[in-house]
Amino acid sequence: MSKEETADELRLSILGMSCAGCVSVVQSALTEVPGVIEVGVNFADHSATVKGQIDPELLIKAVKDAGYEAAVMEGFEDPAAQEQQELARFRTLLKKAAVAGSFGALLMLLEYTGWLPDMDSKTGRWFWPEVAVLTLAVLVYSGTHIYQGALKALQSGQANMDTLIAIGTGAAWLYSCIVIDYFGLLPATAKHAYFEAAVVILAFINLGSGLETMARGKTSSAIRQLIGLQPRTARVIRNGEELDVPIEEVGLGETLRVRPGEKIAVDGVLIEGHSNVDESMLTGEPMPVEKTAGSEVAAGTMNQTGSFLFKATRIGRGTALAQIIHSVRQAQNSKPEIARLADRISAVFVPVVISLSLFTFLVWYGFGPDPALGYAFVTSMTVLVIACPCALGLATPISVMVAVGKAAQTGILIRKGDALQSAGKLTCLILDKTGTVTQGKPKVVSIEGAGEFSETDVLQLAASLESGSEHPLAAAILAAAKEKAVQPQKTTQFAAIAGHGVEATQGGRRIVFGNLALMEQKNINIERYDAKFQALCAEGQTPMLLAVDDKFAGIISVADPIKHDSATAVQRLHELGIRVLMVTGDNLITAQAIAKEAGITEVRAQVLPQDKAAVVRELQLQGETVGMVGDGINDAPALAQADVGLAIGTGTDVAIESADVVILQGSLLKVPEVIRLSQLTVKNIKQNLFGAFFYNTISIPVAAGLLYPFTGILLNPMIAGAAMAMSSLTVVSNANRLRWQKL
Repeated sequence: MSKEETADELRLSILGMSCAGCVSVVQSALTEVPGVIEVGVNFADHSATVKGQIDPELLIKAVKDAGYEAAVMEGFEDPAAQEQQELARFRTLLKKAAVAGSFGALLMLLEYTGWLPDMDSKTGRWFWPEVAVLTLAVLVYSGTHIYQGALKALQSGQANMDTLIAIGTGAAWLYSCIVIDYFGLLPATAKHAYFEAAVVILAFINLGSGLETMARGKTSSAIRQLIGLQPRTARVIRNGEELDVPIEEVGLGETLRVRPGEKIAVDGVLIEGHSNVDESMLTGEPMPVEKTAGSEVAAGTMNQTGSFLFKATRIGRGTALAQIIHSVRQAQNSKPEIARLADRISAVFVPVVISLSLFTFLVWYGFGPDPALGYAFVTSMTVLVIACPCALGLATPISVMVAVGKAAQTGILIRKGDALQSAGKLTCLILDKTGTVTQGKPKVVSIEGAGEFSETDVLQLAASLESGSEHPLAAAILAAAKEKAVQPQKTTQFAAIAGHGVEATQGGRRIVFGNLALMEQKNINIERYDAKFQALCAEGQTPMLLAVDDKFAGIISVADPIKHDSATAVQRLHELGIRVLMVTGDNLITAQAIAKEAGITEVRAQVLPQDKAAVVRELQLQGETVGMVGDGINDAPALAQADVGLAIGTGTDVAIESADVVILQGSLLKVPEVIRLSQLTVKNIKQNLFGAFFYNTISIPVAAGLLYPFTGILLNPMIAGAAMAMSSLTVVSNANRLRWQKL
């Protein structure tokens, strides 16, 4: 077993990250902790996922040493508590913005109306030091978190967005104090204070951060809804009494009661009662599902009509809901290939900006018009403020979060972030037949005996061989035997022949049951029944052949009808320009009949499970980008080999490790939805990255004064602060548009 398979996984909440540069600092700090195998840091929701055999305290210490705060996130966080925290943060930032903005606006109004006294006047000599002290108080109140972030970054040898803002606003205040103290020594053209610029910049930064916090909250609403599905208590039956206990205290094998209108607390199997359960938030399927004794029920789903008892089979992190939440978080933390460029640029962005700011100062001071010092100061400060890489850091993760959350709400579980990028590029899609194109619940439609064997003999022998099998065809034969009150007999020397059938001994006779290839392998002559065999195949049925002591004994024909929406799904895939193939272990004639009904023109039949991966490789060598849709069990090698593996699962069977995407209901219509979502997400990420790159590419030269020689225009540092804040908000808002896109 590999280290990755045995590793623990921890989620950390990270406080203090302000830009994409912070992400690389936190990631490096966590990666260096001994025992860590893999680290994923998500700037969009300020969390980190760490895999490895490690002490959580070591991880927290590493994050703190890097200048940030961390806490372990365990279990199901309370969505209401999370929303309250974000609302409190939003209100705090809004207050800080209001204080800084009000003071800055007052100074600007006094300056505009000419009410500010000259610095060398009698009034000015006491007025301006008072303004400096008041400005410092506002900077401390509205910007302490920024200055602390910059200081922590400096202590760890790093630089981030806080560094830029702290240098810019701090320099504005310090320069203004120098002007007051040395007013008589400075040239007339340099005698200007920038107190209002410093506080108004902070006002815009805080306002932008607050709006971004609220917008990010909407981004993670999908996972909050999933967490909110988990009830906090459960009603268990212990010693004949019904008790309400916290969800954490429910044990495996316990009996629980669910009343009408209640959420199901843990996964289990219904043992008494009857009801309809709404599984829409888990699977995306709007119609309630009927539940009777033996039916599986899943945590987080809503009981509707009846009351029932069920036995707990999965609890805590083992429930389907917990697995879904875990997979969604993993996908939200993962980075598609398109994000790597932004990461590389963000890692060096802040030092480059500081260098550009210094270069701008020197150029203006050395070659600029009078007042050279004033121009140099304003332009260098504007470069610092406007060049924050926040939008660049948010561009990809914010879109991934929205897309993965949207998918989860519709019953599509995206397990790997790369699938979001790759699915939209698929040129070829391979579909398994049984359970993918067809319903996967075959029924026996005809039985015919040969020679001395009657229909009952054939059914009994076949049921005897299949009594221990979990194959869908075996289930159909056993169901038919039960319906006809035919009792299976005990067999010995049982052997399964992969892709062909089974054989065993019963009552001293060797019995073989399987497909045509098995009969040919065993040299059993079925020539007399060849026409019948071909006719059944042509009707889309699967004939299963029985032989006793090397003599043909009969045919059991099983039909597995296609799903009601398979043909529509195939049509939509064709409309998307995707080549569709059906690959199955069934015989060619049956496969062609099913394919024709579904609208599929390319068929590969009698392909063994282990050979499906070879078909995927063959198509990849032809230059195709291949997607594989299967049930995630027999198709595991092919799912892993494909560029994108899509597993058709159920609401309670979500841990399909070989698939990139799990469709939590049986509908093939979800496959074109995945492809469409991928295309929309990549387009959204590109828009965000283009906007962020374009903003920085244009804004930094303008802030440095590139337009001044031609137009006389210089960018005000306050406008730069507003533009920087709005750039991040624009990226977040654009990503949130994905929530309303139709698939």
